[in-house]
Amino acid sequence: MIPLQFEFVTPQFFWLFLLLPVAVAWYLWKRNKWTASVKISSLKGFKSGSNLKAKLYPVLLLLRLVAISLLIIAMARPRTVDVTSKIKKTEGIDIVMAIDISASMLARDIKPTRLEALKKVATEFVMGRPNDRIGVVIYAGESYTQTPLTIDKRVVVNGLANIQYTDAIEGGTAIGMGLATSVNRLKDSPSEGRVVILLTDGVNNSGFIDPKIATELAVEFGIKVYTIGLGTTGMAMAPVAINPNGSFQYASIPVEIDEVLLKEIADATGGLYFRAGSNTKLEAIYDEISKLEKTEIEETQFTSYDEKFRPFALFAGLFLLIELLLRFTVYRSFI
Repeated sequence: MIPLQFEFVTPQFFWLFLLLPVAVAWYLWKRNKWTASVKISSLKGFKSGSNLKAKLYPVLLLLRLVAISLLIIAMARPRTVDVTSKIKKTEGIDIVMAIDISASMLARDIKPTRLEALKKVATEFVMGRPNDRIGVVIYAGESYTQTPLTIDKRVVVNGLANIQYTDAIEGGTAIGMGLATSVNRLKDSPSEGRVVILLTDGVNNSGFIDPKIATELAVEFGIKVYTIGLGTTGMAMAPVAINPNGSFQYASIPVEIDEVLLKEIADATGGLYFRAGSNTKLEAIYDEISKLEKTEIEETQFTSYDEKFRPFALFAGLFLLIELLLRFTVYRSFI
């Protein structure tokens, strides 16, 4: 609902107010010609005291000026505008975010780590899609559904917050498994828009489903896949071993991302491939995907106008009538 607005349809009539000072000046200049004067030697023979009728004579001019002012406002056509919006939300898009949680996602080339940076950006993405169902799939050497498709954003956000690297999941990077699980979550969706956002920082080196087969499944079910390669170019500080106390040993290792495969998946399904080498770039990628996959909203506006010039015109006529009645009755013979 848009707040009630007040406007003047023809505000150019307000320029007529500049004529009012001219009218007053003209009245004062001509007043001496309208009033007769008599020269006498002494006023002692006349009754002293104020003449209330004479003092109130300028009221006629005031009534005329008020009437003209009200007419000018009426000609400017004041009115209120009430705009009512009726919004019909169309069916949202179903989105599954497939997130690589292999040990390399703990690399520190993106602060504080690749995984933590992704969780922050993905959370902002989820909160910016109020009309869509969103699910989360995690994968390393195998894949699992972290959060099923749901419209409840709190569930999705909590699911993202709980994502942690764990050695309970088989090591490696099973891109085909992550994509296949995501497709499985979406294949029975009634939504016309079905999207997978597949993110990885490595190459497919695990799992029993080939990424090309998973891509064919996505194409068969009409699922679009956006792929993201996460990591800087060159070397990055990443875990290479686990200390006796459970902490990780970090060392500088080459960043290897199978960009050819990720581009093939995106091209085959009608999506796009992105490379995120920094926190800023990662945020920009999710913003761009959000703009590309818009949920259409149908909005109908109803505008009603309530004209307010009538009271001004009526009061202008009333003041003008009072002024004329006084002029031709009480002040008819007044000099």
